[in-house]
Amino acid sequence: MSFPKENLEREKITLHTMINMYCKKSHDSTNQSCSECMELFKYAEERLKLCRFGEDKPTCEKCPIHCYKPEMREKVRNVMRYSGPRMIYSHPIMGFRHLFKQLKKTKNFEL
Repeated sequence: MSFPKENLEREKITLHTMINMYCKKSHDSTNQSCSECMELFKYAEERLKLCRFGEDKPTCEKCPIHCYKPEMREKVRNVMRYSGPRMIYSHPIMGFRHLFKQLKKTKNFEL
C-alpha cells in the first residue's frame, strides 16, 4: 500500500478507513459500508474538497471553522471515538500520522 503525500488525500483515505472500521462493528457490514456510512463519507469528502485551508488544514477538532452540520459532526465524532484508538493496531502508520497531526501545533488561521 502506498501512502499519498498530499495532506487532504491522506486525510480522506484515513477517514474512509475509520468509517469502514466503525461500520463493520456497529452496523454488521462485511465488505462494504452501509448506505448511512457511505453517505457520511461522501459528505466528509465534499467538506474536505471545499476546505478553505487546503493542504494546511488542521484536524477538524482544532479547526476554527466547523463546516459540518451538527448531526454529521456527531456521527463523525462517534466514528472517531470508536476507530481512533483501534487505528494504532489495525493501521499503525495511518493511526500514528493522524495522532501526530492532532498533537502538532496548529497555525493561527485568519477567518
